[in-house]
Amino acid sequence: MFKFLQSVVAGSGSGLKDLPYNIGEPYSSAWGSWIHSRGTSRDDGSPVSIFSLSGSSTNDRHIAAGRNGVKRLRTVRHPNILSFLHSTEVETTDGPSTKITIYIVTEPVMPLSEKIKELKLEGTQRNEYYAWGLHRIAKAVSFLNNDCKLVHANVCLESVVVTQSLDWKLHAFDVLSEFDGNQAASTGPMLQYEWLVGTQYKPMELVKSDWTTIRKSPPWAIDSWGLGCLIHELFYGTKLGKTEELRDTSSIPKSLLPDYQRLLSSTPSRRLNSSKLLETCEYFQNKLVDTIHFMEILNLKDSVEKDTFFRKLPTLAEQLPRQIVLKKLLPLLASALEFGSAAAPALTALLKMGAWLSAEEFIIKVLPTLVKLFGSNDRAIRVSLLQHIDQFGDSLSSQIVDEQIYPHVATGFSDSSAFLRELTLKSMLVLAPKLSQRTLSGSLLKFLSKLQVDEEPAIRTNTTILLGNIASHLNDGTRKRVLINAFTVRALRDTFSPARGAGIMALCATSSYYDSTEIAARILPNVIVLTIDPDSDVRSKAFQAVDQFLKILKQFHEKTDGGESAGDSIMGMSSIPGNASLLGWAMSSLTLKGKPSEQTPHAPVNSSAPITTVASTASSVMDTASTATIDLSSEAYMVDQPAPVSPTSTDGWGEIENGIHDDNGSEKDGWDDIEPLEDPKPSAVLATIQAAQKRPVSQPKQVLNSKPKITANVPKHEDDDLWGSIAAPAPKSVKPSTAKSSVAPDDDDPWAAIAAPPPTTRAKPLAAGRGRGSKPVVSKLGAQRINRTSSSGI
Repeated sequence: MFKFLQSVVAGSGSGLKDLPYNIGEPYSSAWGSWIHSRGTSRDDGSPVSIFSLSGSSTNDRHIAAGRNGVKRLRTVRHPNILSFLHSTEVETTDGPSTKITIYIVTEPVMPLSEKIKELKLEGTQRNEYYAWGLHRIAKAVSFLNNDCKLVHANVCLESVVVTQSLDWKLHAFDVLSEFDGNQAASTGPMLQYEWLVGTQYKPMELVKSDWTTIRKSPPWAIDSWGLGCLIHELFYGTKLGKTEELRDTSSIPKSLLPDYQRLLSSTPSRRLNSSKLLETCEYFQNKLVDTIHFMEILNLKDSVEKDTFFRKLPTLAEQLPRQIVLKKLLPLLASALEFGSAAAPALTALLKMGAWLSAEEFIIKVLPTLVKLFGSNDRAIRVSLLQHIDQFGDSLSSQIVDEQIYPHVATGFSDSSAFLRELTLKSMLVLAPKLSQRTLSGSLLKFLSKLQVDEEPAIRTNTTILLGNIASHLNDGTRKRVLINAFTVRALRDTFSPARGAGIMALCATSSYYDSTEIAARILPNVIVLTIDPDSDVRSKAFQAVDQFLKILKQFHEKTDGGESAGDSIMGMSSIPGNASLLGWAMSSLTLKGKPSEQTPHAPVNSSAPITTVASTASSVMDTASTATIDLSSEAYMVDQPAPVSPTSTDGWGEIENGIHDDNGSEKDGWDDIEPLEDPKPSAVLATIQAAQKRPVSQPKQVLNSKPKITANVPKHEDDDLWGSIAAPAPKSVKPSTAKSSVAPDDDDPWAAIAAPPPTTRAKPLAAGRGRGSKPVVSKLGAQRINRTSSSGI
């Protein structure tokens, strides 16, 4: 027969153009004279089922019944009735004879008998699956009898098929007919094609063709008998041979036995309605039926019921038949999450069920849903995804991560919730290896730069740890530009001691990426400071790091002395791609020296203010330290400061490097503020006065120590009367400098007390009784003239 079907499909009949499907191998069983075959669509290769029925002519009774089945299947739609896709009728000529073949294309299904053998369920799991399947068929029969007033007339094991999601569905509608209860007096047959039904499946009134009794009976009487036959075949595992076998109830579950007996009542009017069977049957009350039923009406449940259900679902799923969970519950759960009807706890159950799938099935059935969920606006869903990302991260392809997932995950870096920011940060440990270099350098490092100055110390610490872990995925140029700056300028100077410890560990873990020059000039000077850190753990790590980096330098020294010249070593290091950038930074920092107007001014230091800057510079930290106190262990030394934005870097650390090289480019930058304290130089006015003091009238020491105001006992008007006439003509010769010295010279001129003050008295810090022990007229006059002449010449 299979060869015949292949020859039919390969023929030149006009009807084949209407069948865009390929017919595959047939199943071993099917209802009636139909052949149930596997098939695929020619358009997309999707699987289908193809039912075929052949007859010798158009007047063949089987062909007529088959046409009735096609019409009924096309028009009757229900979730528990086989879904119709396509049908066609093909006429072929084989020699002198003509054959008619009807094709029905449906969703992919397989016979129930074969699926039961394939599942091999036993015990409680078998009973739960049977209960769920019978529940589905009873709903389909109830729909036909009570809602549509139709009679199927041949409910049995062969009329039930199973979908890929293990749903049971009713088909075989060749005998299906309307219930003609209004014409009770009619003696004609109500079921035109009842001859297709086997005698063992017919109730006594149908065997006798007592149409009067059938019309007086309820619409469900015949199909309730068929449900009893289905139950018997299901639990005995064999096809019903004769009606008397229905009396054997040894294999029927006790919870189902009373309803089974009522379905097979000898009186048609007393048979149990399938709708009542659904409501009262104790056998249908089990975890599997309840769970699937809850999932199917999920939209009708409130948030409390959903939350309670999904929190219990992971534990419940372990107790249900594994195949049903994976093929039925899992798709329902994925669909509910995808369309927003499921709560965030459902994601835990989805991932637990997904863990039971193979890697290939997980990618097909679960991963698309997870990718879509990353675009959800529900914060609880996003948190749950990030918390479990280690369970499915390995299954994500680089393209999906870079193009579909990362853009949504990256919004968590700027979220107002610190918890979500930290989860987003930790998720990068899984996602970063799958990101492109463009995304790593152009986006991720920018966010990490901001997180290194986050207000939460734990986030700052984890950012440093993450940088150390993903360093191997950065290119050489990015590592040269970012790592040292991030670990030394930021991490090692953090006020949070675990953050400083993380910076030290990150430097040690990435030591293979630094050359000897970077270790000696940039790393060791920053690490060795932490050997006197207030935190003992930081000190211990600092000593270990110093030992490790010194060992590296010693190895470089031994290697250089062993056979390579210093010049060769320097040339070898200069070939590193990052060194070109280092040279560029050093030159740019040198060009900015001496031009403070071209640099962005630093914000004032305030260690108590929250850290809000994106980047910090070494120069700002050194300026703070030298201005306040030279204390390497103080908190002010470790506070990040704002810095000028780098014109060439876009990842958040370029501006730090410029600051570092500004400090390291010249020793003068780091010590400008300290040098004046070692060797103070006298002011120009004081030097002039000291040179003019040839007569011991007043000692320079007294001038230096005469800053406090002294209330003189001698009235000021005495000096005014003596020297007022002398002081008057002076402005003509000192006119160019009077404007500048109108206020300030009194502070710098030790002799200003002798000059006549203006009518309004002013505070003169150096004016009180200076040098009034003796008043030789000539000496004072000479000194006054010299001072006025010298001050006017300055």
